[in-house]
Amino acid sequence: MATLAELLAARETLAAARYDGVRRVRDQNGEEVEYRSDSELRRAIAAIDREIAAAQRAPRSAFRFSTSKGL
Repeated sequence: MATLAELLAARETLAAARYDGVRRVRDQNGEEVEYRSDSELRRAIAAIDREIAAAQRAPRSAFRFSTSKGL
């Protein structure tokens, strides 16, 4: 699973490509993806938006330790 920072960077890349009218995007791994249409690119952005929202509302793990003297 991608980190929140990676998701935000990917979203920024996709949004910039869509704004510029570009359908071919190179990801952080160097892989190139070509989207067939603006609507496909828009759906990819929406999917990342959902992943970002899920990552932002994920509960933070916390551990609480309790000790007692047992007799």
